[in-house]
Amino acid sequence: MNRLSIRARITLWFAAALIAVVSLTYVCILTVSNKVLQKTIKDNLIETVENNVDEIEYYNSMDEIAVPNDVDHFIRYGEGFLEVDDDFLESVNEVYTALYDSKLFMLYGENPVAKQSSEVALKNMTLHTVKVKGIRYYIYDRELSAAGLQGLWLRGVVAETQGKEELTNITRLSLTVLPLIGLLAILGGSAIAKRALSPIQEISDTVSAITQGNDLKKRIELKPGKDELHQLADSFNLMFARLEDSFEKEKRFTSDVSHELRTPMAVIMAQCEYSLENDVDAGEYADSIRNIHAQGRKMTTLINQMLDLARLEMRPENYPKESLDLSALLRSICEDLALIREKGIVLSSEIADGICMHANRSLLERAVSNLILNAYRYGNENGRIRVSLYETEERIVLEVKDDGIGIAAEDIAKVFDRFYRAERSRTKNGTGLGLSLTKEIAEFHQGSISVESRLGEGSTFSLVFSKI
Repeated sequence: MNRLSIRARITLWFAAALIAVVSLTYVCILTVSNKVLQKTIKDNLIETVENNVDEIEYYNSMDEIAVPNDVDHFIRYGEGFLEVDDDFLESVNEVYTALYDSKLFMLYGENPVAKQSSEVALKNMTLHTVKVKGIRYYIYDRELSAAGLQGLWLRGVVAETQGKEELTNITRLSLTVLPLIGLLAILGGSAIAKRALSPIQEISDTVSAITQGNDLKKRIELKPGKDELHQLADSFNLMFARLEDSFEKEKRFTSDVSHELRTPMAVIMAQCEYSLENDVDAGEYADSIRNIHAQGRKMTTLINQMLDLARLEMRPENYPKESLDLSALLRSICEDLALIREKGIVLSSEIADGICMHANRSLLERAVSNLILNAYRYGNENGRIRVSLYETEERIVLEVKDDGIGIAAEDIAKVFDRFYRAERSRTKNGTGLGLSLTKEIAEFHQGSISVESRLGEGSTFSLVFSKI
């Protein structure tokens, strides 16, 4: 069963269910039809007998009969005569009616099971049954009560097989129509299943092509639709797009890392080779060691930031959140970093009291420190850095503003990309990962980061967090 396709399994189950329904329907039709026919037979029997009740009259003498040449049937009964009208039907559609006296002696009419039914006592307006040669017969008795007819009875008889032909026709029709309907339904269900499941094959083919060809640019293209399979295809396409973006970022990241590490490694190797291959004095050795140390420190910073980014992306559970007094944390950071006083830059702050949020302390310290250190790095001589923290009804806003060199308009959209550094900042001592890490930290806290800047006028970086 597991080797069958989904379409084949659906079709088989559908066919089995439909066959069961058709069979049940056939049985129900026969059962109901038989009951309806039997009721119809009984009703016809009663109706026929009741209609014949009025066709019998009693006369004291023949002189009382108005039409001498009447074709009615006359029977001597008691002191007078019984007139059986010519409308009296002895047999109608296999329903037989006979006239009896109280001793079950047949006076007139027809009864195919007269001998067997003689054992059934007369009982007014009552339906009896008797079996003759395996066939059940219905018997209906009706007592006559008109003047002179006392002691006379009408007995009607009909076999249960009277409607056999109708039942046979119904059976034959059911055996023809129901299987045909079932077959058409199975074929239609199979076609619908094929059409409904065809997107699965297209999804499978596309996924297989991507797997074999490593082409993440391919997408699943289906005809317009809004069913579950189209939703699945859209989810796959979204996943492929995210994978493509991730792989592109990984390739770019690997390329950038290689490029960033190549320069300090080249400097280190050059210094080592120069010192080993040439007779150098102590001063030159010291300069080489200082250069190697500076490049090693740069590589260490770069590697540490890369590891921080990787940990935050791959193991966010390593950074548990807690209820944090953001106001107190920011004041502490500003007090520490205000001691730097690099290039005569003055750091000031305007921090609202009592602002709290659910956050990771070490990550927020890193994010704020990155923004302030960047402001120092790209600030002007005797410049100013202003840190502010405030809240609205829905948001918490942290801003770091400087009056430094600023960012060109064409660079603003790229400053949060990894290893990106604008041309004016390439001479500065940076790795190009600080703002990327800050952005990851903001998103880790369901926040965002943005920047407003003008070249030569300074920049304002804003961290915005939603109140939860």
